[in-house]
Amino acid sequence: MAQSKDLTVGEPAAVLRRFCLPLFGSIIFQQMYNLADSFVAGNYINEDALAAVGNSYEITLVFIAFAFGCNIGTSVVTARLFGAKKLREMKTAVSTALISVGIVCAFLMLAGLLLTAPLLRLIHTPDNIFSDSAAYLRIYTWTVPFIFYYNTATGIFSAIGDSKTPFYFLAASSTANVILDIFFVKSLQMGVPGTAWATLICQAVSCILSLAVLALRFRSFRTERKAALFSRSLLRQITVIAVPSILQQSFISVGNILIQRIINDFGSGVVAGYTAAVKLNNLVITSMTTLGNGVSNYTAQNLGANKTDRIPAGHKAACKLVILIALPFIVLYLFAGSPLVRFFLREPSTEAMQTGQLFLQIVAPFYPIAALKLVSDGVLRGSGMMAQFMTATFTDLILRVVLAFFLSIPLGSLGIWMAWPIGWAVATVISVSFYRSGHWFDKKTGQKSAKKA
Repeated sequence: MAQSKDLTVGEPAAVLRRFCLPLFGSIIFQQMYNLADSFVAGNYINEDALAAVGNSYEITLVFIAFAFGCNIGTSVVTARLFGAKKLREMKTAVSTALISVGIVCAFLMLAGLLLTAPLLRLIHTPDNIFSDSAAYLRIYTWTVPFIFYYNTATGIFSAIGDSKTPFYFLAASSTANVILDIFFVKSLQMGVPGTAWATLICQAVSCILSLAVLALRFRSFRTERKAALFSRSLLRQITVIAVPSILQQSFISVGNILIQRIINDFGSGVVAGYTAAVKLNNLVITSMTTLGNGVSNYTAQNLGANKTDRIPAGHKAACKLVILIALPFIVLYLFAGSPLVRFFLREPSTEAMQTGQLFLQIVAPFYPIAALKLVSDGVLRGSGMMAQFMTATFTDLILRVVLAFFLSIPLGSLGIWMAWPIGWAVATVISVSFYRSGHWFDKKTGQKSAKKA
């Protein structure tokens, strides 16, 4: 099993490659959960089933936003303490996070079960996919605790420099999810709910195993005194990072829901095409976001060790790595968009195919711009510059929602897709500017310790 790694020693580019590449592999397998649901729905049921899964997916992203925030908040604080070799406080931070996550889960599950139908009506879900959308969403809500605790566990593994263990769990559970999806839908004829049940089962197993391994790993960290179970002070530190990250992802999710509402008014054909294409797009964006999270851990560990002079070199190396990863996807989406969209649809309508292809052709060339933003966001978040981080993120979101609404009036669905690259470009300028004009401070002394990159 992989071991913890100190990200404060070694050549930054090599350290980040070794640490981030398993993260990239992990997110590829993580995306297989969503890709599998869409593939099975579109190929073994019908186009409406694919539209139903995609329509529900935008609401499930609200749950994932909270899980992501818990992951980042716990990860950054744990990494900082690990870098400073404060192992007893680190253990307390972990147990504090796990207790708090349980409380958050309870509230979100209750809200999810009560608000399924109202939320689907709010986003103008077409009548022909409403029932399947509701069934998928209700089952998915029961998956929330497993998603939360799994994400928190992976954040902790990353904080102590172990990006391989989450990869192993995801590889196994994602492969199992594909098998269960096909078995439940094709063999047992469970329809759209079958895809949701497959996700629930695989997430549950992955969560339980990751928590068990995490418990064993932390027993190896010896401390002179027993760590406290809960700390209000550490909870505040986690919250300072987690809440802005939750707000960021939640507002992005809300923005996507608003965009989904605009898309839904164009009919289930456009919804199905968009669902297929946005899954492919999310594969790239989520991968780059995860690598940005790795940069946050790298930044936090080096801040904890008072080695902030390593942060600019890490930023530069991460930018190169993420752009290199994005380039093959650009070529693939531009020149093989049609077969990729068709992968999700057994008998696609012309409208669905045209929609999916057009979306990919518009957004794919701008992946390097999004990559620069997400890496810069990683440094801002890892160093605690949350106000700047949120400013860049909300600018992207607001622009995309507003432009999608106004451009869709004269241009139809084409106007919605054009909002993506415009939002990315403006937000990237803001995020990179904050990074380049920011000064890195030692969290203990408040002393400047690195120059502008």
